Amino acid sequence: MSTADAAQTVEPTKGQRFTGWAANYVDERTSISGLVKELGRKIFPDHWSFMLGEVALYSFIVILLSGTFMTFFFQASMTPVFYDGSYVPLKGIEMSAAMASTLDLSFDIRGGLLMRQVHHWAALLFVASIGLHMLRIYFTGAFRKPREINWLIGFVLFVLAMAEGFTGYSLPDDLLSGNGLRIIDGLVKGIPIIGTWISYLLFGGEFPGEDVVGRFYVLHILLLPAILVAALGVHMLLLIINKHTQFAGPGRTNDNVVGVPIMPVFAAKAGGFFFIVFGVIVLIASLFQINPVWTYGPYDPSPVSAGTQPDWYIGFADGALRLVPPGWELELGAFTLSLNVFLPTIVLMLFLLVVAIYPFIEAWITGDKREHHIADRPRNAPTRTAIGAAGVTSYAVMWGAASSDLIATHFKLSIESVTYSIQALFFLGPIIAYIVTKRVCLALQKKDREIALHGYESGRIVRLPNGEYIEVHEQLDEYDRWKLVSYEDYKPLMLRPDAKGRITNGQRLRSRASRWFFEDRIAPVTRTEIEKSKHAEH
Repeated sequence: MSTADAAQTVEPTKGQRFTGWAANYVDERTSISGLVKELGRKIFPDHWSFMLGEVALYSFIVILLSGTFMTFFFQASMTPVFYDGSYVPLKGIEMSAAMASTLDLSFDIRGGLLMRQVHHWAALLFVASIGLHMLRIYFTGAFRKPREINWLIGFVLFVLAMAEGFTGYSLPDDLLSGNGLRIIDGLVKGIPIIGTWISYLLFGGEFPGEDVVGRFYVLHILLLPAILVAALGVHMLLLIINKHTQFAGPGRTNDNVVGVPIMPVFAAKAGGFFFIVFGVIVLIASLFQINPVWTYGPYDPSPVSAGTQPDWYIGFADGALRLVPPGWELELGAFTLSLNVFLPTIVLMLFLLVVAIYPFIEAWITGDKREHHIADRPRNAPTRTAIGAAGVTSYAVMWGAASSDLIATHFKLSIESVTYSIQALFFLGPIIAYIVTKRVCLALQKKDREIALHGYESGRIVRLPNGEYIEVHEQLDEYDRWKLVSYEDYKPLMLRPDAKGRITNGQRLRSRASRWFFEDRIAPVTRTEIEKSKHAEH
């Protein structure tokens, strides 16, 4: 009997027959095979920067797994108890049941401390990867039509991730989380007229409230995750519908995506990458301690010391409060308007609002209504890149201001000089970042234009028959030249009368904004210029 005949006579095992029957049973009632087949044909580009979104997704899965483990042991209650666990320095100290259960989870539950640290590190990575993913989308212009809605959903995911992180590290009811809650309480009470009532509603009475941990626990494990999972599902669905962006190159157009299909190549790579992310998080959690609540102790409003820092993603809000000069309060009848708290809150809300609606702002300025599936190089959109650099600088300055006390103590400086310096940097830093970034982008565009026309400098000097010395340039191949010249040239909008022959103030404003957005632009090299350059070289 030949090998082929032997292979044909092998019958499937019982397990294989059952698997085939189950798959056929489900498919006949759901037609899921068609969906899997259709999704499997979707193409995903393989550029490394696209992995930032995957890191966010995989870290969120790690958060869900580790958080599920901890829910079996954590008690979300502020009922006073006397600690009687394994950590001797706190034995016999009165604390809340939430704090005591956190200590038990850290010292008495097998694997509990590892899960706590995995959960915390995964949460930090989740927020960081979402932020970096949004920066990648912003600087490459991937938020343009038809992805404006997906940008909004991504922004909502970022805000939800910060809210999840804040409610999560507030649950242990230790000294650090209590101070963070007190800051939020001050922010809320700084809202005129209704602030006090909102604080009472949030905390269930006068701070710290009767059961704020229980309220935050419901938010942390139920309401916020449900909204986050729903938003994430819509985000992924729109990603499939709108196609994936890709960087310019031969064969890559708005209608043709170059990459690998989801099934089986991308799915296999994504599965392996998930375990890499999971492994790295567990490794970090095993080697680097984070949030040691036992060193802080239970919450007590009396201790006041420098060094109380929130998680990094909330630091910009704390820093904004520290930048406000003292004495900014107004007495309005029976009310006190705390501008030193209310004004930073308004600034932060405006900052987040501009980030959320920026795609619509740019679309209004440029008048661009076309679909875009090719990502920009940041240098080819100098004004957008400069605006992003200014925004990142503002965020970084506020984030640094949250550590003004640590800067003063570590470098032996006065807190006043540190505060004054950061206040000046808050206004000058974004302006400097905008100017420098835009100049750098324009310089890089000029360099690209020179390289596209004349090639790279080879360093080889030759002498012509007439005695002239010239440097021989190495010409680019078609792929490298494509990256340098395949971007669109945008021009300022023309100021024209409307259908009634009028020029409105809105049109004038839009025209001025368009001129500012596209000023000093450098047009890409045309095919004619390249041919003339080649002829001149010959």
